[in-house]
This record gives sequence, structure tokens and C-alpha cells, in this order.
Amino acid sequence: MAAEPAAKVGTATALLVLVVGALAVYGLDQLSKYLVVANLTEGEVVPVLGNVLQWQFVRNPGAAFSLASGMTWIFTILAAGVITFIVWFARRIRSIAWALVFGLLLGGVLGNLTDRLLREPSFGLGHVIDFISTPWLIPAIYNVADMAIVSSMVLFMLLTIRGVGLDGIRESKRAGVAAEGEPTAEGDQPADAGTPRIVAES
Repeated sequence: MAAEPAAKVGTATALLVLVVGALAVYGLDQLSKYLVVANLTEGEVVPVLGNVLQWQFVRNPGAAFSLASGMTWIFTILAAGVITFIVWFARRIRSIAWALVFGLLLGGVLGNLTDRLLREPSFGLGHVIDFISTPWLIPAIYNVADMAIVSSMVLFMLLTIRGVGLDGIRESKRAGVAAEGEPTAEGDQPADAGTPRIVAES
């Protein structure tokens, strides 16, 4: 019975990381957009580090990095679907790294969805506030939510390449543990076969 509480504690910790990460991204995104709208004129360019970093206030009717500007409703529906999936899927996560992936994604999607639902010109068709410009890197203007979404995708790819599962265990290690438990010859049993094992049901 000792393994069940351990699994539940791991899940609770992962969920806490996911929620805190999402709230941090969402809060920073909405605060930065509020400050931009309150202090900058639309279209104004404010150099921060020369051409390396600039503030440029624009209203984006499309997706991240100003893509597909005529499909606002579609992105609103997709964002709602992503949020629903994350909420449903979150209980399976027992890894801090994977919790961070979904926390960054949830916070970023919520940030831009809030703009689409509540900003002009209308509900569901609102324009997203973009203001970060890095001309030397990419010819696009983006925001904190976009950065969080892209970061989550990068971390997702790294974890996938390394073979890290939702429980935080690498597939190579899992395979090694499984191999150790297999009989070494016909009729043989593993060395610890007589030791009781407690398996936590997921």
C-alpha cells in the first residue's frame, strides 16, 4: 500500500507545478499587455537594445507571430480545445518537466485566448496584443504568451527525444528494469522473485 501514496504525491506535485507555471505565464502576459496598451501608441517603435530588442505595439488578428490573420475564430476554438485537453490530461502527469511543458502551454494559450475573447473588435474575434520585436532573430512581433508556447514546444521535443515518459522515467531505464525482471533461462526466476512487490495502479 505504500506505493499508492507515493504516486499520488508525485501527481499532486506535478499538478502544482503545472498550475503555478500556467498562472505565472498568464499573469506576466496580461500585465505586460496592460502596460503596453496603457503606455505605447499603436505602431510606435521603442528601441530597448538597438535592433536586438524593440517594443512595437500591434494588434494581431491571427495566430502566433501574426500568421493566418483571417482565421481568428478558428484559433479561438482551437485554443479552447487545447485548454480542455490539458485539463483532462493533467492527472496523468507525474513528472516536473512534463508539468512545466503543459504549464507553459496552458498559460500561453490562456493569455492569447483572453485577448481573443475580451478585446476589440468583438467576442471571439478580439485582436491579440503583440509588442516584442527582435528583427535580428525573426521578422515578426510577438508577446509573452507566444514565447511560453514556443518554449513548451522546445521542451516537449527535448523530452521526447530523450525518451522521458509522463512519469519522468526514461524509456531506456524502464526497458532495463523490465529486462532485469525477466527469467534468465527456461524455468529460472529473477533473483528477487521471492521478494514481495507493491505495484501502484495508475
